[in-house]
This record gives sequence, C-alpha cells and structure tokens, in this order.
Amino acid sequence: MTNSASTLTRRTLLRTSALAAAATLLPESQAQNATTAVYSREASFQQTYAPATLKPPLPDADLPIRLGIASYTFRSFDSAHLIDFMHQLKTPLLNLKSVHLPMTSLDLVATQPKTPPQPVQADVHPTMIPLDQVAAQAAAYRAAGFVLTAAGNITFDKDDDADIRPKFEYLKAAGIPIAVCAPTHQNLPRLEKFVKEYNIKLAIHNHGPEDKNFPSPFDVLAAVKNMDPRIGLCIDLGHAMRAGADVVAAIYAAGPRLYDIHIKDLADATAKESQVAVGEGIMPVRAIFQALMEIHYPGNVDLEYEIHANDPMPGVVESFANMRGVLAGMGLK
Repeated sequence: MTNSASTLTRRTLLRTSALAAAATLLPESQAQNATTAVYSREASFQQTYAPATLKPPLPDADLPIRLGIASYTFRSFDSAHLIDFMHQLKTPLLNLKSVHLPMTSLDLVATQPKTPPQPVQADVHPTMIPLDQVAAQAAAYRAAGFVLTAAGNITFDKDDDADIRPKFEYLKAAGIPIAVCAPTHQNLPRLEKFVKEYNIKLAIHNHGPEDKNFPSPFDVLAAVKNMDPRIGLCIDLGHAMRAGADVVAAIYAAGPRLYDIHIKDLADATAKESQVAVGEGIMPVRAIFQALMEIHYPGNVDLEYEIHANDPMPGVVESFANMRGVLAGMGLK
C-alpha cells in the first residue's frame, strides 16, 4: 500500500441500523449522518488515507481505564469501515487483527469478497506481506489518529525460528510493541529468545476450555512466572470466566505481567454462545475496573465483541455506553 498525502477517496457510507443505533450516542451533527447503508467487504489495503478528512477521535486519555477496540470485532469489514467505526466510538486505541493489517497472503485472501463463498484451500502456502507495505499500512492508521497498542491474536504453533522470526519482523515493521498471541508450552523458551532480541512484549491470550495450552489466565501465569518479565498476559475475560477462573483475582495475580485485556460479557458463565453486550451479562465490570486501577494497570481494556459479525455496531455502542457509564459511576468522566 502506498501512503500518500493525497485526498482520501472514501466510499459513501450509507449507514445501516447499526449506525442508526450508534447515532444516539453521537453529537447531533454526526447523528444526522447515521442513515441506512449497504456495506461491502473490499480489499481496501491499497487505499490511501488523508487524515485531514477524518474527525480525530476523542480519547478518554486522562482516565485510569482506557477503552479500546480489538479489531477482530470488525472482522467482516475492511479497514476504511474500521476507521469510520473507531471515530464514531471516540477511541484511538486499536489492537489490530491481521485482517486489518495483513501479515501473510492468506490475510489478503480473507478480505476478498467471494461470490459464491469459497473456502480457502488447505494446501495454500502463505507468503509474508512485504515489510514496507506493513509499515505503510501501520503509518496510515497512525496518520488517521490511531494508537496501535497491540497486534493479534497471532498464532505461534511451531517451535521453529523460521516460523517465529517473520512474525516478529512484522511487529517490528508495524512499530507495535505488544503481540497478543497463542503460543504452546513447548515453544515458550524459543519465544523468550525473540522477546529479548526484539524487545517486543508477548501477551498470551487465554482461550477458555477449548484451549489445550492456556485455557485460563492462571495457566499462563504458571507457565511464564520464571521467564523474562516481557512475557505476560492478555486476559480474555469471557474465556477466563468460561474456564472457571475468578477474573478479578486473575487481574490481581497477573499484576505487572498484565499487558492487555479483552473484555466481553456472558449471560451464562459456561456458555460461549451466551455473549451479550458488555454490561448486559454477569461480568463484574466495576470490580474489574477497580482491580485494574489498584494494580496501576498501564494498558488498555479492548472490547472484543465476537457476536453479530455482520452487524456489530449496536452491541459495540451499547458496550461502550455501559462501560463509560460504569466509569462515570466511579467518578471517572
């Protein structure tokens, strides 16, 4: 992707019902633009973005709890829509999934519209995206007003330098300081070597009962307690709850090894399919925020809203409104 200063040619975004719902939280001038829309997924990574055409996000930068987005939330949308959604949510803090910052050729395939849908062939051998293109795309997000706080989830499933090094080179090219990741127990010693070489933190993401390596944040802590302090956790609160973990206790236990939070909510502590907007389920949001403040957590709380992939904004907006309501109730606004 080229990164020029030319004027951004943005597609006319006619809003869906998702953005109509979002309009209730927006200033009147923005709400008037929240009309119906038709979205199409495109390979948007060749676009250029002119930051002057975009209204800067208004971060809650002075608050001890900083709300961001895990871009996996918007995995059904291209990077132009991601940028638009982020500006509406008024947060610049972005944990990028590779669908929005391609790492391999398979990430580009994943963004192509398919009519009819076609599965990715199992025998495809992915190639890494050239690092200058990774750097240019990352620069375009920053030019549009965003802080790239982390990348991932990134899978480290091989105990092999040839698999691991290109992923660290990708992170280095993007200038992203934290890899939210899924390693194995076996390759942690090898990953520690790369952490020391590149000075990039690993935030190991727990994935609940289905995860054979790290279902709970306590499993991560047990594995990394004697390793380089730059190897720590991304606590996925929903998956942690499904694994039977006390999510507040996990935050206190993680302490300085906590590098990211992925927040979601559940109506049923054991059911992955019961996800709801944050604040509408049983997740103890206020106690989580209180614990994060007490450990002086320096990172972000990234919403990872995994349901309604083709129309996520109503739930995303509701989640942000509820979380900001909790913060306001704690005297933080």
